[in-house]
Amino acid sequence: MVGKRRLSVSVDAELMEAAEQAVNRGEAPTLSAYVSDGLRLQLAQDKRLRAMREFIDDYEREFGKITDEDIAESVRVLQSRAIHFRPARPAPPARSSTKSEATRSGSRASERRPRR
Repeated sequence: MVGKRRLSVSVDAELMEAAEQAVNRGEAPTLSAYVSDGLRLQLAQDKRLRAMREFIDDYEREFGKITDEDIAESVRVLQSRAIHFRPARPAPPARSSTKSEATRSGSRASERRPRR
């Protein structure tokens, strides 16, 4: 790093409070360090977005404009290739409350009072 420069900015109050709380929790050594990290992250994101925009521009120059239909087809293809790590859970079986079950438990649901 070349050095530090003093900065004076206005920040939304809730952002300032959240940043101060992060410093108090030890997530950054100082508010200045927290702000520097935020700027660093924003600059990295901006760089990635510029690179993606350039890639898409180059692609469209070579192959033509990407259409909504192209995007929909890509989504269909990707979804068909997706690996599901958690299969959908079947719905739990419906419980039928018969009078005999309620009587065996000693009370009926409609007679239960909330605990305080």
